[in-house]
Amino acid sequence: MADDAASTSTITSRINTSITDISHDHLFSILLLLPLESILSFAMTCKKTTRLTQSHTLWKSICTRDWGHSTVDALVNSSSSPLSIDWKRLYQRLRNLDRVACYTLTDSETSPGPRASHSLNFFSGCLVLFGGGSEGGRHLDDTWVAYIGNSFRRKMNWQRVISEGPSGRFGHSCVVIGNCLVLFGGINDSGIRQNDTWMAQVETTTGALSWRLLDVGPITPPTRGAHACCLIDNRRMLIHGGIGLSGMRLGDTWVLDLSENLCFGTWHETVSHHDPVPSPRSGHTLTYIGGSRSVLFGGRGIGYEVLNDVWYFDSSEGHLKWVPIVFELRSIPNGLSLPRVGHSATLILGGRILIYGGEDSYRHRKNDFWLLDISQGCMWRRLKSEGYQPKNRSFHRACADESGRYLYVFGGMVDGILQPAEPAGLRFDGELFVVELVL
Repeated sequence: MADDAASTSTITSRINTSITDISHDHLFSILLLLPLESILSFAMTCKKTTRLTQSHTLWKSICTRDWGHSTVDALVNSSSSPLSIDWKRLYQRLRNLDRVACYTLTDSETSPGPRASHSLNFFSGCLVLFGGGSEGGRHLDDTWVAYIGNSFRRKMNWQRVISEGPSGRFGHSCVVIGNCLVLFGGINDSGIRQNDTWMAQVETTTGALSWRLLDVGPITPPTRGAHACCLIDNRRMLIHGGIGLSGMRLGDTWVLDLSENLCFGTWHETVSHHDPVPSPRSGHTLTYIGGSRSVLFGGRGIGYEVLNDVWYFDSSEGHLKWVPIVFELRSIPNGLSLPRVGHSATLILGGRILIYGGEDSYRHRKNDFWLLDISQGCMWRRLKSEGYQPKNRSFHRACADESGRYLYVFGGMVDGILQPAEPAGLRFDGELFVVELVL
């Protein structure tokens, strides 16, 4: 009888144990396994759980889980008082992001000239710009670097890099993979398409940026320009489409695998016989959003039509396939036009994509900002723009700093003043401005 009473007492004690009696560390570990909606539901259970879920430590951990360590570290490093960052408020404001603010930047005495279809990357704390097309259809072969560091700067001190590098071209691709830049393809002012692969790294002794032609062996993608490109992990790069020989639009997909020591690379084509694939196009974008997914959007098709379809490329182990993302155009707010080519699509803080500018089928250039989120289907949101109002533009380039909160935009084709005997006003732009997420 005594044993039965003791057993009953133990069972009753266990039944009366509340989840809030679990240590905070263990409870936080459990909460971090849950989606945000479940965490918020847990917070409404009682006053004690409400207090628990107000924890600064918990919300910083949620931000790290959803945004990544590097993003959170960059936010801390860029803050004047990192200990006072309200991580819950920051997370909620980013979740409900509805506007950006644009600022002009002051250039140094020497700076890159007007251009379009160039490359612009945030690399080793710097903006790195290469090549592009300029007035008269001339290609450029210059490399420029401007140091940014961890903080937003109103003035850019550009320096031209004097070193052997890729030949002049526009419509090439250039992405950051680990501690190097990888450039592929492009078109020169004679209309010749390229298929060479270059790598740029920072010299450890001098701190200078230097280019070298990467050995990729005998197998390479066909020559092209105006293709889309992004990294898919710390050793692989993905390209799709572009304009090939005789102006033909391409629809092939290639992956570059870099060796561990970055001394050489290997190209291979990803061929799908059964799964759907994006149609041939040029002037579209590819954006790596983390994990094993990269997002493709827009471009100009083989019939010169401008597209608005969205795909993601699954690069998980043994997959390497395209998956279409279906959405209804009638769900786009205000019935605004989404199809575009020559836009930019940049991964920003929170793992979403910020799409800016581009042009439609009638070559009407745009200056609108759209937020694309494919974490739950395909969600589009048009963002308001405050402050400086940049000109409508297409074939510009944009990149985000390490925090993902600041987007740098340079150049592009903009509407110009109509001149006699010209069918349309059009000019190359040399403006650099920054876009800030208003949080």
